[in-house]
Amino acid sequence: MIDIIREKLRQYEATSELEEENAVKEILQEVALYALWSAGFFKVALFQGGTSLRILHGLPRFSEDLDFLLRSPDPAFDWAPYLGALIEVTAQFGIVLEADPRSRMDRPIRQALLKNDSIASQLNLSFAGTGRPKTIKIKLEIDVNPPEGSGEEMTFLDFPADYEVRHQDLSSNLALKIHAMLCQPYLKGRDWFDFSWYVAGGTAPNLTLLQAALRQAGPWSGDAGLAVDAAWLEEALAVKIEAIDWQEASADVMRFLRPAEAKSVGLWSVRFFQSRLTKLTASIAGRID
Repeated sequence: MIDIIREKLRQYEATSELEEENAVKEILQEVALYALWSAGFFKVALFQGGTSLRILHGLPRFSEDLDFLLRSPDPAFDWAPYLGALIEVTAQFGIVLEADPRSRMDRPIRQALLKNDSIASQLNLSFAGTGRPKTIKIKLEIDVNPPEGSGEEMTFLDFPADYEVRHQDLSSNLALKIHAMLCQPYLKGRDWFDFSWYVAGGTAPNLTLLQAALRQAGPWSGDAGLAVDAAWLEEALAVKIEAIDWQEASADVMRFLRPAEAKSVGLWSVRFFQSRLTKLTASIAGRID
């Protein structure tokens, strides 16, 4: 069944080693999602984050990790039974995965790592060269104590076989993206690329979820009086936009883009994202109206 994987890879028409590696990672991500569905994972969890945007909505950038959140908080959640299913199901497609639960049970974000050392030789990768082992790694992360208020949807997928994924709706996904943009202590240009994509599509954030997330973690943690509305969000994002080194931000996202998208990132500046913020504010106003 490895031929299914080879045919999928050919469809990417990769033109460099980096594009080829990104394509292989994405293929393995989709096989992993199918395996998780087979194990009943989506009865308890939602797919979210950049990879969900890529696979479900056509976000024009590659993504590294598979991110999830539980539908209801569960401090006892453990990756172990699902990792066993991942190894078993992916083996049916000719892929030998190592799966390692890497997280401590006292942390709200539980991680696991999937690794494959042989798929490069199995697929005869065009750009990887000969005699060079290529290890592909995919990180799984799940929030076992998610903030309240997320919306969810169901979507059918058909690779590597027919299955169904439960995931956040776009409005909720954007809310948690904005939470990360406002709260994380490091600069991640990929988040701003996604933000621009959301805004271009007219998506407005789930402000109820954003408020809950901000009260739960980050600089506003524990502030029960925090009220997140369009005006508050516009001011908070405006301050962030002014403070960012946009050259550094664009450099972070480049390796996940194809040439056409990479060229547009050259527009990134305070002025560019101020225009995006204006459009976001209009989208929120239209949703409320």
